[in-house]
Amino acid sequence: MNDAFICDAIRTPFGRYGGALSAIRADDLGAIPIKALMERNPQVDWTAVTDVIYGCANQAGEDNRNVARMSSLLAGLPMEVSGSTVNRLCGSGLDAIGTAARAIKSGEAGPDDCWRCRKYESCTVCDA
Repeated sequence: MNDAFICDAIRTPFGRYGGALSAIRADDLGAIPIKALMERNPQVDWTAVTDVIYGCANQAGEDNRNVARMSSLLAGLPMEVSGSTVNRLCGSGLDAIGTAARAIKSGEAGPDDCWRCRKYESCTVCDA
C-alpha cells in the first residue's frame, strides 16, 4: 500500500457575510491558494498534478458549478488537470482529502501523481 502525505498547506482569509470578500468570485478566491502554493514550491512539477478536489458544503449561486475545475484553470494549472467539487456538508474538506488519500493509498493514483485538495466555502455570498 502506498503512503499519502500532506506536503504543504495554505488557506484563504476569513470573511463575513456581505463583507470585503463578497465581491470576489468563488473560483477566483479558490485560485489564490493554488497560485500561492505554486509560487512557494517552485521545485514541484506542477504539470504532475492529476486532480484538484475541493469540498464545498453550500453550493449555491456562483458556487453551484465545479469550483475546483475553474479554480485550477484560473491558477494556471494545465487544462488536462481534472477537478471535482464534493459536498459532505461540514465534512466536505475532510472528504476531499480522504478521497485523494484513498486513491493514492489504493494505487488508483499513480506513484508520481500529485493531488490538490481543500475545503472551499464563500459564505460572504451565500444566501441566508
